[in-house]
Amino acid sequence: MKQTVPALALLLSLAACGGASTEQTKTEEKKEAAATTGAAYAIDTVASAVQWRATHKGGFAPRFGVIKVTNGSLNVDNGAVTGGSFDVNMNSLTTDPAAVTEAGKKSTDLDGHLKSGDFFDVAKYPSAKFVITAVAPYDSAKQKSLLPGATNLISGNLTLKDSTLNITFPAQIAVNGNDVTANAKFVIDRSAWGISYKTEGSPENWMISKEVEIGFSVKGTKK
Repeated sequence: MKQTVPALALLLSLAACGGASTEQTKTEEKKEAAATTGAAYAIDTVASAVQWRATHKGGFAPRFGVIKVTNGSLNVDNGAVTGGSFDVNMNSLTTDPAAVTEAGKKSTDLDGHLKSGDFFDVAKYPSAKFVITAVAPYDSAKQKSLLPGATNLISGNLTLKDSTLNITFPAQIAVNGNDVTANAKFVIDRSAWGISYKTEGSPENWMISKEVEIGFSVKGTKK
């Protein structure tokens, strides 16, 4: 398999992109987790991260930042990822200072707002979770990929706050000896998970796009 982009390089490439794409990932009801066949690879929490990017319709620069992966594992059978899951610490959400252009605003101010009840309500829901439900070969004729070099199509249950939905998106997956890496970039509609602050149809004067671009770079090491 092709080697994937190193985690740091991927983070930089995602940060360099423009506003979130409008190519939303397929979203369905929660599904059964994939059977955990094969060897378990523990998630390296230092080398793994989730990236996010959202667009403000008020003429301000796109917001973007990082959230830490806290634990999890991927299962590999005969050189292919078959299942797995990982947890995300929502209290670790940070906004890149470069995304803040308004006078008097700090990235920590935006962090606090995103962690509040308007968005992720991290005091009540401190973690998010992704559980793989299926892994299939990627066919570029059937599915567009926001990240070049996709090798597989991943489906999984994404839990945000108290909602769990199944999403499907292309990803780069590589298994090299005792290491496995998975990288992806896709777009979700945050309102599908009940995160509807200032979205279309809300009673407020909406200014923040409901489309959010999510990227992740996950590395696992064989136990």
